Amino acid sequence: MSRRQSGIVALGVAAALVLGIGVAHARDASVDPAAIVDIGPVASDLTTSTLTALALARTLPIKGRAPKTGYTRAQFGTGWKDPDHNGCDARNDALRRYLTKVVMRGSSRCVVYSGTLVDPYSGAAIRFVRGGARVIDIDHMVALSDAWQKGAQKLPYATRVALANDPLNLQPTSSHLNGQKSDGDAATWLPPMKSYRCTYVARQVAVKAKYHLWVTSAERAAFVRILSNCPTLRAPTR
Repeated sequence: MSRRQSGIVALGVAAALVLGIGVAHARDASVDPAAIVDIGPVASDLTTSTLTALALARTLPIKGRAPKTGYTRAQFGTGWKDPDHNGCDARNDALRRYLTKVVMRGSSRCVVYSGTLVDPYSGAAIRFVRGGARVIDIDHMVALSDAWQKGAQKLPYATRVALANDPLNLQPTSSHLNGQKSDGDAATWLPPMKSYRCTYVARQVAVKAKYHLWVTSAERAAFVRILSNCPTLRAPTR
């Protein structure tokens, strides 16, 4: 096969892949969200696994923040889902993943009763006990309100549910810091623990790329400024 013929075949395969992805997205809206919360815009997965976070950040489109009109938490689903189909919801999976000295509730293999979080946002050790004082929240690293104003309102409902339950976007942290962050982006809020900022920003970049969200110019500048301190850090995929 000639070089020209090879190029034509490659373009045909790429076009087919793009069309296939478009069909999958169109079907999202008609499928039970509870059954497909792990289905999302995965076209960027290969990109995030092969680029540095800094390089990926520079590919994100820049636009102004859209109005918050129409945003509610319910636009991203109600309750926690089970994106990896392991029988446990995303919140308990996040607690098991990041807490140490975990004790499960009774005979449950899913429900975390207690444990200790070394909060990556602050470095503080926080003791969690289910039913006790609210000391730990599950932060959406890309806040759902921020996502809504930067493209998520145009996504199918099922894809928004996937975003809200994606482990890549979930991080237990102190309730105080989660409230302090609110729906801020990297231009308005960063973790006080400076050694975690590269990881924090890299995960935000990966989420925004995966779900085809845009950034503001100030946010892009914050991404580049932080990630320039860790230029070889790969964009995470999970």
